[in-house]
Amino acid sequence: MVATVRLGTDDNVNAVDFERVSFTYPDSDSPVLDEATLSLPEGAFVLVTGATGAGKSTFIRAVNGLVPHFSGGEFSGRVTIHSRSTLDFAPRALADLVAFVPQDPAAAFVVDRVEDEIAYSLENLGVDRAVMRRRVEETLDALNVESLRDRSVRTLSGGEQQRVAIAAALAPGPRVLLLDEPTSQLDPQGAEDVLAALQRLVHDIGITVVLAEHRLERVAGFVDLAVGLRRGEAPVTGEPAEVLDAVDSGPPVTRLGRLVGWRPPPLTVREARRMAHGMHLTAPPQLEVASPGRPLLAARRLRAGYGHAQVLDGVDVHLAEGEIVALMGRNGAGKTTLLRCLAGLHRPESGHVEIDSGHPVPGRNVALCPQRPESVLFAETVAGEVAATLKAVGGPGTVNDSMDALDIAHLHDRHPRDLSAGQRLLVALAAIGAVDAPVLLLDEPTRGLDRDSKTRLVGFLRGWAQRGRGVMLATHDVELAAEVATRVVMIASGEVIAEGEPGHVLGDSPVFAPQMGRVFGAGWLTPEQVARSMMVTSDARDDGRARTTS
Repeated sequence: MVATVRLGTDDNVNAVDFERVSFTYPDSDSPVLDEATLSLPEGAFVLVTGATGAGKSTFIRAVNGLVPHFSGGEFSGRVTIHSRSTLDFAPRALADLVAFVPQDPAAAFVVDRVEDEIAYSLENLGVDRAVMRRRVEETLDALNVESLRDRSVRTLSGGEQQRVAIAAALAPGPRVLLLDEPTSQLDPQGAEDVLAALQRLVHDIGITVVLAEHRLERVAGFVDLAVGLRRGEAPVTGEPAEVLDAVDSGPPVTRLGRLVGWRPPPLTVREARRMAHGMHLTAPPQLEVASPGRPLLAARRLRAGYGHAQVLDGVDVHLAEGEIVALMGRNGAGKTTLLRCLAGLHRPESGHVEIDSGHPVPGRNVALCPQRPESVLFAETVAGEVAATLKAVGGPGTVNDSMDALDIAHLHDRHPRDLSAGQRLLVALAAIGAVDAPVLLLDEPTRGLDRDSKTRLVGFLRGWAQRGRGVMLATHDVELAAEVATRVVMIASGEVIAEGEPGHVLGDSPVFAPQMGRVFGAGWLTPEQVARSMMVTSDARDDGRARTTS
């Protein structure tokens, strides 16, 4: 089936045209893109959305020719970017038109110093030195990374790397900017700042921004067009609300709208507030969790850093059986360093870590899933990854047990490097989880995950805790913390500044509050929680009317 969609009028200039584009990866039996025909107008802010593995990264890479020039595989049709065909022009010959920031921003870095990295592409394009200096300064300011200009890219946090990678892509002044999950490692405020800067470029300069993103609560209010992908089907293209409804996706406020029958469901907090006006809810329910069991982990007065840079400054944290603790805070606050200290992978300058009455032993009493899950994947198949862990530690489970827990059995014979970022994360978690350690640590575990995959992750973490183990995860995903955490620890500048149950720590935060809290007030965490309260309130109101009538 061919879906032909033209956005805007015939007088508009198109930035990108797909004409009957189909693509199948090497060694794959089914196409990722199938007869895709669509046009994206110049000066549009476009969201590419779809389930994990639906082809979002493939679509993005087809725009600048990385698919098929570097991917191989079977490609048919034509992609044109500002009248240049990607079949006739290699990606390097499109560098003056289009810039690309991949899912792993560190993979795009060429030089060590931040300012030099931002200037690198300008030098390659032969930009005059005076113009180059001005553009570098403007880009540093636009992405708020001026304070990082003399830092080594190797010393940056994941979120800082993401901002620098976007700055480096923007510096040459491309007409089309492609971004693959640009907010996945950014804290909420940082994500909003980056998206606002991109929106200004769209509105004021006319740049076309095309981004693939799963954190829809962050981007829904910024984009004006959407492309919905389902593997092997023609794209759905149009207004964001229509496309998200067609692919059964959307932020938490949209999920609430579907649960309670709002039509059309809202996309933003502002729209949800309008639709909820005049509604009365019961008091926010108390978080129902079992009392923590025996202590599993205790870290006292941790001080740690890299070279002369102090990252942690006297941090105390603890974890008990049955707990799921979310570490939160802005980029560079020290969350990853703390996890590495707890896992025994980074030696603190002072302080003490105790796990299960002993020192942390990676792969024995503690297991860490890192920000870049591909760094722990080395086997030829998904099943081989899990089998290698079981063989190394003599774990009690089986390969099928570990894969079934995350519903990835269908990936059994796939090569991990051929999977999407979200699928690789689930594979890494299955392999690391096979260690069956009492303490499981995760660093940004929802990167690349759609709603269904995140639901499987939540079930996995809850199951882990219910078996008398503990989970601690560092995350910028406010909605994940609201849904699964039993306790939140907030870190700033290497210190713990707040700690408690999610409704208390996140509820009234102007930055970290979940969408339900922003709509209905502190204490409300998830759409399902709000929907249940609406039903109870409605039933009570109907029952009161019935008694009055009788």
